[in-house]
Amino acid sequence: MTTSTQSAGPAPDGRSTRWDEHRATRRRELVDATLRAVRQHGAGVGMDDIAAVAGTSKTVIYRHFTDRQGLYAAVSESVDALILRNLAVATGAAGNDLTSADSSPRGLIAGAIDAYLTLVEKDPEVYRFVVTAPLLDQSSGDPAAPVTGHIAAQMALVITEALDRAGRDPAPARVWGAGLVGMVRAAADQWLADPDAMSRGELTEHLTDLAWGGLSAAWPDETP
Repeated sequence: MTTSTQSAGPAPDGRSTRWDEHRATRRRELVDATLRAVRQHGAGVGMDDIAAVAGTSKTVIYRHFTDRQGLYAAVSESVDALILRNLAVATGAAGNDLTSADSSPRGLIAGAIDAYLTLVEKDPEVYRFVVTAPLLDQSSGDPAAPVTGHIAAQMALVITEALDRAGRDPAPARVWGAGLVGMVRAAADQWLADPDAMSRGELTEHLTDLAWGGLSAAWPDETP
């Protein structure tokens, strides 16, 4: 009896794997350097400033990101991941122990709003950099749409789960998620223009009241 064996593919090239890891590490370092440059020079930072903070040349940066659009996309992805992690913690989606947090529907909305505003307060220039994309040439559409879209999708999941638990129709969850993020983003942009007008906690409370005033009609609060 003849036993046929399927030949395995070629073994991974160790040198290629190490080079891929090196490039990924270098990209992360350049993203971190860009964030430092934004914090140092403001959202309108130029490529020369970024290269100086990174201790390299624009040519090297473009070698890793192709162009300014590629660098902006990588920075936006980094900020996007940070916001999503904060949202997961605020809403309990990351499996964290939130026994001391307000896990009521209204409390979840407040936590999500505060998670977004926390980035705005702690890193205003990075927020402006992502939202306004001054590094890019004039372009059509909203450059921050991927970031806000991911946040809206995360909020829609949280709302869907809460509605399911309450025995409610989850159909509006996607619309509510997008509407909530749009409202908070608009308010955050206005707040940045006059941050002394109120604290982050006050703004969170005002926005929660506004959002919950509509959401509670179809999603009654389970707390007394």
